[in-house]
Amino acid sequence: MVKSAPPPLANRKPSKVEGIKENSNFLREPVATQILEDTTHFSEDAVQILKFHGSYQQDNRDNRVKGQEKDYQFMLRTKNPGGFVPPQLYLALDKLADEYGNHTLRATTRQGFQVHGILKKNLKAAIATIVKNLGSTLGACGDINRNVMAPPVPFKNRADYQYAWEYAQNIADLLSPQTGAYYEIWLDGEKAISAEENPEVKAARQSNGSGTTFTDSEEPLYGTYYMPRKFKVSVTVPEDNSIDLYSQDLTLVVITNAQGELEGFNVFAGGGLGRTHNKEETFARLADPICYVDKSDVYEIVKAIVATQRDYGDRTDRRHARLKYLINDWGVDKFRVKVEEYFGKPVAPFKPLPEFKYEDFLGWQEQGDGKLFLGISIDNGRVKDEGSLQLKTALREIVEKFHLPIRLTPHQNLIFCDIAPENQAAIQEILDRCGVVSDPGKIEPLFRYAMACPALPTCGLAITESERAIPGILERVRALLDKVGLPDEYFVIRMTGCPNGCARPYMAELGFVGSAPESYQVWLGGSPHQTRLAQPIVEKLHHNDIESFLEPIFVFFKKSRQAEESFGDFCSRVGFDAIREFAAQYQPETVAVTTAETPAPAAPGKKKAAPSRSRPRISLYDEVFSKLKETATSQGKSMTEIVNEALKIYLQIDK
Repeated sequence: MVKSAPPPLANRKPSKVEGIKENSNFLREPVATQILEDTTHFSEDAVQILKFHGSYQQDNRDNRVKGQEKDYQFMLRTKNPGGFVPPQLYLALDKLADEYGNHTLRATTRQGFQVHGILKKNLKAAIATIVKNLGSTLGACGDINRNVMAPPVPFKNRADYQYAWEYAQNIADLLSPQTGAYYEIWLDGEKAISAEENPEVKAARQSNGSGTTFTDSEEPLYGTYYMPRKFKVSVTVPEDNSIDLYSQDLTLVVITNAQGELEGFNVFAGGGLGRTHNKEETFARLADPICYVDKSDVYEIVKAIVATQRDYGDRTDRRHARLKYLINDWGVDKFRVKVEEYFGKPVAPFKPLPEFKYEDFLGWQEQGDGKLFLGISIDNGRVKDEGSLQLKTALREIVEKFHLPIRLTPHQNLIFCDIAPENQAAIQEILDRCGVVSDPGKIEPLFRYAMACPALPTCGLAITESERAIPGILERVRALLDKVGLPDEYFVIRMTGCPNGCARPYMAELGFVGSAPESYQVWLGGSPHQTRLAQPIVEKLHHNDIESFLEPIFVFFKKSRQAEESFGDFCSRVGFDAIREFAAQYQPETVAVTTAETPAPAAPGKKKAAPSRSRPRISLYDEVFSKLKETATSQGKSMTEIVNEALKIYLQIDK
């Protein structure tokens, strides 16, 4: 068989991973051989191919002991287009987490589930179980199209949402690997029963168009080398940015006519957030508007964009291999011309769109067909039983009793769909008994809109903590906002343990990106609706210094914000020079502290002036303030805590 290959790059040697893919026999080796070996882990080459099968080899860094073998374990990630999880699959994953994993599930930011803590000896059984229960892990990781995202909300009376789900599934099928390796390795060659593929999708995959496919390859679209790096796709509707559309390699926006009939799609391309500290040639980038296509051409435009990246993406430097760098280097016009060559004809102009907004769809709501849906907030996506919160138990019981389908959200939450109204009370009883909050108005909004990646101890790329650190940091930010007189304020906070940006911190109003042990690069100025990139304001902030760094910024925001202005919009408007100038002149003792009961949050970006009452102000001598700040930093406490503790002792006030 003749190997399909991208155009050669003069005087540039392909990266090592390109060779591993070339020699893998379409994702078979060395995984197929090494899964049979009685070892705790795979080789470095096998690990690269294992990713295509939906698994990362990890080790628990909490358990590292010098001189001993690492505590190897595997993370499995499911591929669920549009976040759809049938009840049978959910129950299988819940059981796998207990039998082979670490007794938790984790909803991802791309609408899938991850199971952590699986041992190599159990990996085959775990993947086989997922496939036999209507799931898949194929293509959830690796240099390939990842899970195709779509808005999770089940509005059954909205045709545009129905189209978004349909085409998310179809494009996932179109871009799915065709190699038989997955079923050969994990199911001994037995292909699982799956839904019948859309005939249009099958025809589109086989159609060569203008060089988009390889007729001599087991992989007609990907060829021998697959993609230069991961490729991320989403489908959404006008106004709905629940899927962070600007962060995707390719986004399709459904365009319907006045009767709600599908006409075509607007196409965005070139988004991506992964970057590397101190490597200015790497950067986060927003997707650009590219074109409009009729519905009859949608699969061909997807193939044309994939083929352009496949053939011209950088295969020598993996840090420069995403589509965003190709478009940035070429410019949108040159990229569009090349896409048109693969497409076979000129593309139509992009159609006007209304502004995009973010919603999380939490709580009990009507889905438009007489039934209900219920959005449940999951802190950082971690489904577990802990203390009074028995979330894992509650979800399992609900699925077992009511056989409800699930849609995972891009914000790591979960939506139960198709709930009969007569079952609402019984479901609510289970939630109440297990300590699960179903009313979003009772969730602290800083927590509601926050996201964090897993980071330590399992992610091999993590520089510092994220999921385990963010609850405490959110509490400290809340206390600081209360202190400076913003008790009702909230905004989008996201945190990652490294600069790869899995929780999309570069789109947040306040982003923390791990840059050193216990330290973070801080990003400000993103939009509450995730339509604008944030920018870095400080490269390395130790977590003990968060209050002293943010306090002057919050005070400046309070004093100088415009009516209804969000924190991210304020930072973007005034700029970092003004923020730094205010912070340099800031005197903490002039701050008025207010208290007020926190009301239920409105949608992000819709802020109301906070009612408040001022407490008496006090002043500190400079040398006292300096010592206070030093003590607070060394003890990891706020200055307010230190002052109150000291005064209670001095004034002999009982705690």
